[in-house]
Amino acid sequence: MERSDCEEAILEENIPCVEFLTYKPWYYGIEQYTIQNLEQKVYRFHSAVLLVDCAWTHCTILPLYDPLSFQVFTNQIFLTHAVQRHMLQLHASLIDDHGRGVVFLGPSGIGKTTQAERWMQYRGSTIINGDVGLVQRTGDGYLAWGTPWHGSSPYCMNASVPVKALVVLKQAPFNALRELTGFEKVAEVSGSVFYPTWLENGMELCTDTLNHLLTDLPVYRLDNRADEEAVNLLAAELDCIS
Repeated sequence: MERSDCEEAILEENIPCVEFLTYKPWYYGIEQYTIQNLEQKVYRFHSAVLLVDCAWTHCTILPLYDPLSFQVFTNQIFLTHAVQRHMLQLHASLIDDHGRGVVFLGPSGIGKTTQAERWMQYRGSTIINGDVGLVQRTGDGYLAWGTPWHGSSPYCMNASVPVKALVVLKQAPFNALRELTGFEKVAEVSGSVFYPTWLENGMELCTDTLNHLLTDLPVYRLDNRADEEAVNLLAAELDCIS
C-alpha cells in the first residue's frame, strides 16, 4: 500500500501521528485491538489490558484494579492452549460417580449444580466442578477435568475422571430419559461450548474435537424434577451401556 502525501510529510518532518483504534468485542466482552507494526496482540477487559505474542507463550498483564479481570484473562490464555490439545471448555457441571464421569449440560439456571448435588446426596458421587469444566480427547477415550473457574457454584476440584456420558438437562414436572441422535446432539451440546473466537483456527479446532466427542460418547436428554428418581433413572441407564 502506497503512503499518502500526508503520511510522507509526517515521516519527513518527524511529526507525531495519533491513531484511534477500533476494536472487536470477543470472548466475555474482551476487546481485541490490532496495532500496525506491533508483534504483540492487545486485549482489554474493562480497565485491564493484556498483551500477548503471536504464539501466546509470553503474556503481559498491566496492573489490575479488579480481580475479575485476572480470572478472565487467565481463562482466555488457558483456553488458547487447551483447544490445541483437543480440549473443550464447557458450561457444565462435572461429577465423578465412583470412577465414571457424567457431564451435565444446560443454560444458567437449569439446575446443573442442583443435579450434581442430588448425585452427591443419593449416590455419594464427587462434584468436580459445578459450572465450568473441560473434556479432553485422549488416545484412550475422553477425560473430564475440573477447572479453577466455577461461576457461582462453590464446587471446584483439581481432578479428572473418564467420561461416561453427556446429559442435557431440562426442567419438568416428571422424569424422563432418552438418548439423542444426529443433529439433535449437535444442537443441544454445541451451545454449551466456549469457543476461542480470537484464534484464527479456534472454531475449527473446537468443531473437530466436538465432532469426535459426539460420535464417540452417548448424549442423553434428562427431563427431571431434580429428585432421587431422576438420579436412579439415569444411573440405571449408565449401568447398562458399555
